[in-house]
This record gives sequence, C-alpha cells and structure tokens, in this order.
Amino acid sequence: MKKAVVIAWACLLTCQCGYHLSGTGSSLPSHIDTVNIPMFKNMTTRFELDRKLTQGVINELVARGKVDVGSDEDSADAILIGEIKSFRVVPIAFSQEASADRYNIIIVANIVMRDNVNKKVIYANPNLVFQQEYDVPEGSDFESVESEAIDVVVEKFARSLVSTILEGF
Repeated sequence: MKKAVVIAWACLLTCQCGYHLSGTGSSLPSHIDTVNIPMFKNMTTRFELDRKLTQGVINELVARGKVDVGSDEDSADAILIGEIKSFRVVPIAFSQEASADRYNIIIVANIVMRDNVNKKVIYANPNLVFQQEYDVPEGSDFESVESEAIDVVVEKFARSLVSTILEGF
C-alpha cells in the first residue's frame, strides 16, 4: 500500500499538465536564441515615439532573459518589426472649470515577428492597440505630465507585446 502511494505521488509529480506561470514559458520556436529589433517606423508626428517604443521592447526582452537581442539582422534567428500607425491623446474627463483633467493615450502599431531560419511569420498583429489613461492635476504643466504618461505607456506597451510574443497570450 505504501509503495503504491509513493508510485502515485511520483507519477503525479512528473506529469506535466501543460500549464505554466505567467512569465515562465515561451511559445517561440526552440531554435530562436537571438532577435533583431530595428527602430520602429514612426508614421505619427509624435517626436521620439519610435525610439522610446523600440527601446522599451528591447529592454523588456532583455529583462525576460528568454532571448538575446542582436544588432545584426542577418545573423539573428528572428526579427521583430514595428510600425507605429497612430498616436492620439484624447481628453476624457473635465474639471468644474471645463478644462480637461484626464486623458487617454492610444497607440496603434503594426507588429510582425519573422523567423529568419524557417522564413515564416511567428507573430503578426497589423492593428495592435494599446491605451492608457492618465490625470493632469490642476496647475500642472500638461506637456511634462504627458511626457511622463508616455514613458509609462511605453513600458506597459512593451511588457504587453513581449508577453504576447513569448507566452502566446
């Protein structure tokens, strides 16, 4: 009886159900060790949005440690190409004085990740939409608050994109 319980526990512990904790798995093909990320193409008028989003995605991939980020497209196992299609800041709430005090940033991007080894697309989303609300406190400088909000949006955008690519969610 005791031996049967030990065997049952051993089987239970060695069986894998296919589930994993967020941030621990990878849906990328196993041969992809290096990803090249060229500067995202900026189709908007927002200054440096391309640089910020590209660097944000690179930082998130490096932080995850699942793949290396390479600078040479030809030697990389995969390439992640991004095009920022639109950037909007929309007022969504107003103060008693009828001035906008809450905004929503909306970024729409076309993202494609290609496997350079097998010459096929691993991930594609032609209309990846990311949005984030932020407040502008009364008496604050709108430009500086917006700039800080964009930095937060870039970080969350990168985290969401990399999570989707790596984990398939």
